[in-house]
Amino acid sequence: MVALTPDFPAVRACLFDMDGLLLDTEDIYTLCNNIILRECDRPDLPWNIKAQLQGRPGPEAGEIFHTWAQLPIPRAEYIRKNTELQRKHFPSAQPLPGVPDLLKTLRERGVHLALATSSHAANFKLKTSHLKGLFSYFPEEQRLLGDDTRIPPGRGKPAPDIYLLALETINSGLRKKGEKEVKREECLVFEDSVPGVEAGRRAGMRVVWCPHPQLLKEYKGREKEVLAGLANGGKDEQVKEVMEEAAVGGEGRDRGWPGRRNDGWAELVKSLEDFPYNRYGISDA
Repeated sequence: MVALTPDFPAVRACLFDMDGLLLDTEDIYTLCNNIILRECDRPDLPWNIKAQLQGRPGPEAGEIFHTWAQLPIPRAEYIRKNTELQRKHFPSAQPLPGVPDLLKTLRERGVHLALATSSHAANFKLKTSHLKGLFSYFPEEQRLLGDDTRIPPGRGKPAPDIYLLALETINSGLRKKGEKEVKREECLVFEDSVPGVEAGRRAGMRVVWCPHPQLLKEYKGREKEVLAGLANGGKDEQVKEVMEEAAVGGEGRDRGWPGRRNDGWAELVKSLEDFPYNRYGISDA
């Protein structure tokens, strides 16, 4: 893991993605898609395409999928089939290794928690209704879902909006209690997807990237780009514009820019087990 500089303040808030980070639902998404693809005599979903779908809002991910899949059935029929399969399989979702202990420990050590997922409310309910204890660590007002009307259209990940809004839900509660607000650099974003890492970096927050093993293989040799929030290749128009204006990093964190390679603001972990709390100033004192 990257040795972070000692200049960072202690982490006071942790903001979490859900699919593929807290829950094993990314594999369920793949299962459902592959069932339909095989019915249509199409190849299984490859990871170079899957990687582009992860973390993005449903409509955007859908366009990428259908452009690749070229299914011989109407899109409405695909949606119907996929919805039925998801209703069947999402309720079997389980926490990924280390997640229950991580959330429990963070709460015990006084760290503020918020959820920031691209999943819409209906799917969120299917995935989590049987896991109420796990999600009780996230107060209702600190759960940001993909169809939250406070997130403008077209501003899902990799845009930073959802993480900035997640922080605001925490600070809103702190202001009401007359307590000190959490700064962006005091936030730690947990993500499994490449667009999600970029969203966290552009929000001016520190990031832990915990990818699916197959996603990590897909980005072998490009890990530093991902951690800097640069692996999107400037496809997002706002990122492209600001990167053309000036070098990224530094004051760019205040303008929604990604970071720089090896700048210490993000690190890669292969599991959330045995998380290094002290590295982030999260002490048990």
